[in-house]
Amino acid sequence: MKIAVLGTGEVGRRIAGKLVELGHQVTLGSRTAQNPAAAEWAAGSGGAHGTFAQAAADAELVVNATGGLVSLAALTAAGEEHLSGKVVIDVANPLDFSGGFPPKVVQTEGLSLAEQIQRAFPQARVVKTLNTMNNAVMVEPGLVPGHHTVFLSGDDEQAKTVVAGLLQEIGWRPDQITDLGALHTARATEQLLPLWLHVYGTQGEVPFNFAIASA
Repeated sequence: MKIAVLGTGEVGRRIAGKLVELGHQVTLGSRTAQNPAAAEWAAGSGGAHGTFAQAAADAELVVNATGGLVSLAALTAAGEEHLSGKVVIDVANPLDFSGGFPPKVVQTEGLSLAEQIQRAFPQARVVKTLNTMNNAVMVEPGLVPGHHTVFLSGDDEQAKTVVAGLLQEIGWRPDQITDLGALHTARATEQLLPLWLHVYGTQGEVPFNFAIASA
């Protein structure tokens, strides 16, 4: 599959690298075609790099791994015409650290970032997932032993099926994937991030994740 990963930070590079390992054609997108981090990643991984628009243009699926407060600008730069009809996986969280710790989750008009993306790009098929763990666990769920959970939120059932399939390629078992329902449920998973950061403060670098345990 041709996949665009937008965002050259640690999250974007980690996801893009995993997808290349799985045999996908991956282009890492950034604001400029000469982004040093993207060029270094491409040279070392066998993937490609380019601007947000170049990455998204030929992609069959787009991953938003940009910083949550700049995601709408990044996707606008990618171009509405390059997102229309495509599954857009949103893994970002709109965290504002300007007021200190814990950060404020910025949900404009009470909407999750995923909902804001869907509203801005109504022809895209937005699915929220992987935003409740660190990037190492995102692509290597086996780092956390036992049962733990990855959430899905989205209005398009077919798009969620595609994303669930990709999650299973990465290594998530079907019983670990919890479909929360419509895209508005992403409001809740984004609000988990301040709690995640507090837990991180007690656990340090030890991989961990949330788990839904039921009888």
